[in-house]
Formats: sequence, structure tokens, C-alpha cells
Amino acid sequence: MKVAIVHYWLVGMRGGEKVLEEFCKLYPQADIYTHAAIPENLSDTIRRHRITETFIARLPGGRKHYQKYLPLMPRALEALDLTGYDLVISSESGPAKGVITHPDALHVCYCHSPMRYIWDQYHIYRAEAGRLTRLMMPWLAHRLRIWDTASAARVDHFVANSGFIARRIAKSWRREAAVIYPPVDVSAFSGPDLAEPEDFYLYAGELASYKRPDLVVDAFTRSGKPLVVIGEGSERRALEARAGSNVRFLGRVSFEDLKDHYRRCRALVFPGVEDFGIIPLEVMASGRPVLAFAEGGAMETVIEGRTGMFFHEPTVEAVLEGVEALERVLPGFDPQALRDHAAGFTAERFRAEFKAFVEARQAELAHHRTNPQGAVAAS
Repeated sequence: MKVAIVHYWLVGMRGGEKVLEEFCKLYPQADIYTHAAIPENLSDTIRRHRITETFIARLPGGRKHYQKYLPLMPRALEALDLTGYDLVISSESGPAKGVITHPDALHVCYCHSPMRYIWDQYHIYRAEAGRLTRLMMPWLAHRLRIWDTASAARVDHFVANSGFIARRIAKSWRREAAVIYPPVDVSAFSGPDLAEPEDFYLYAGELASYKRPDLVVDAFTRSGKPLVVIGEGSERRALEARAGSNVRFLGRVSFEDLKDHYRRCRALVFPGVEDFGIIPLEVMASGRPVLAFAEGGAMETVIEGRTGMFFHEPTVEAVLEGVEALERVLPGFDPQALRDHAAGFTAERFRAEFKAFVEARQAELAHHRTNPQGAVAAS
């Protein structure tokens, strides 16, 4: 069986690339197609595969400024010749699913999210863009939405990384999607239990406006409780300017430092609406609870009262109330129960579920080929 994996771009190792690694382990013979790749930023697991770039990488600055060529990516995907492949897996967050496959091939799209910049976060991206981009976005995004919706019809089966994303797929493309949660390397976060956590709360993640780090910084500045902020992003300078002396910004840290802060914090505060949210599960795997905003993927990973708590409004006051409520029950969280919950999201579980899904769809396709009259009748 010849397998092609289409990934939007390969310039670093984030959540989407961690999923790609698991696809590579499932299909070690697969070829990878992407708009732009920087091999030195990728894992050995991914680099072992043959990687083919679209013409986007050959445009001026294509590997560095690939997102500026977003309007050309539909043409780039459709120019790829995938007719020799039996199975095509598209990994969608940027444009990836719009490839043209052989009529007898099976095309499964694992969707991290429909493109945020043309759908649910379009107005956020436009408001934060430069003047020229703001002027162009209404014209370009309109055409991209038409292509994006049309190209969804080319996919045989969708798999979403959460129920939250499955609902967004139904809203954007009017397609149903199975749900297979992405892999979390929970074993990497094990460590000795502390008798007591240290006296600080933690925010970890990109410092971007849509992730709402401002809610956490403002809440802890007001309360005076110690907060450690790990991560970089466009909002860092503004957040530092408004933060109190009790808020420490560490920027990017090593993996060992990140694990150490996970293990020592009182709790993670997770204020954004995430597609899935791997960081909360990493913190749970470290034996610490999570205070999360009650929307998005966190609703599927945090169990109220067992692995964390929720606040229900995106306001500073709601964060403060959530912290106070968490403080009252904090000693009751069992580190082993937190780790046991996180263990349900392992890479082994992901590979087994995805492999079973693909094999079931291949069996259906093979049955339809050998029983075409039954397939027509069923349709």
C-alpha cells in the first residue's frame, strides 16, 4: 500500500507535528507532502521520510514567510500528483486537504482545526493585521472560504482532534467527523511527588491575544498571588508593562525547566479556547490540577473536581473567583488520579484508534469495489 501524508507546513515541532510523528510511525513507508519544510527544525522520525514541497517553498522567502502565500496554496495543493497512492492522509490546520487523489484512493483528513484565519478567528486576525493586510483580507478570505468548503467534498472521511473541532467541521463544511484525541507523551512528565506544591500558579503557552494571557496576568496582578508565565509571543511586551512585581516572565524555557515548573506549581491557569489543549494534560501527567475556561477542548480533558476546575466567563473577576474556589479544595486533588486520567491520551492509544479507523474505512471501500450494485443501492 502506497501512503501519502499531506501536512500544511513543516517549520517546527508543535502539536500538529507531534501528530504527524505518530502517522510516520504507523506508516513508515509514507511520503510526506508540505508547502514548506525546514528539515533542521524537525524530528528524526519525520526527516526519515521523503519530503516533497509545493511550489510555495520556491517563491521568494517561501520557507520563512510561507503564510503570506496563503492565497496561492490551493493551486499549490492541486498541482501535486498523488495518483499513485492508495491512502492519503491530510493533516489540516492550514491548507492541506485540498489535494486531488486517485478515484480509488482513500482520503482521510485528520483535522486539528478548520483554518482559523478565515473562519472562527477571522475578525481577530484581521484586527491585529497590518493596514494593507486588513484591506486585502475581505477579498482574499472570501475566495478562500469558497475553495475551502468545496475542497472538503474531496475528503472521504474526517477525523477531528476533539468534539469541539468536530462541531466546527460541521459548522464550516457541513461534514460529520469521528473524534480521535491527539497523542500526549504523558510518560515524559512523570516525577517524584512533592509533599506540598510551591507557592506559584502557572501560565504556559503562546502569548497571543486569542489565548487570553491578559486575563491571567491582570487577575494575579490584582490579587498579588505569585504567577509564573512561560512562553513568548506578540503580547509579551504589553503584558510585562501591565504586570505587577508578583508576575515573573520566563520566556521560552528548556523542556526540563518546563517539566519542573509543571511539577512544582500549585495549578495551571488555562484561559484560552483551544481546539484540544495538550498543555493541561501535560500538567495533569505531572500530578498538578488545572483551572480552565469552560469552553473548547478543555471541556473534554478537564474533569471538574477530579483533575481541575472551571471558570465560566472570560473576565478577570471570573479568574479571581476560580482561583479562590480552587484554593479551598486544592489539597484534595490526588496526583495519581491526575496522572491516571492523563494516561488515557497516550500515543499508543492514538495509533491504535487511528489505525482501526483507517482499516475499517478501507474494508468498506474494498466491499464497495467488489459489490458495486450494493454500494449504489446503499447510496
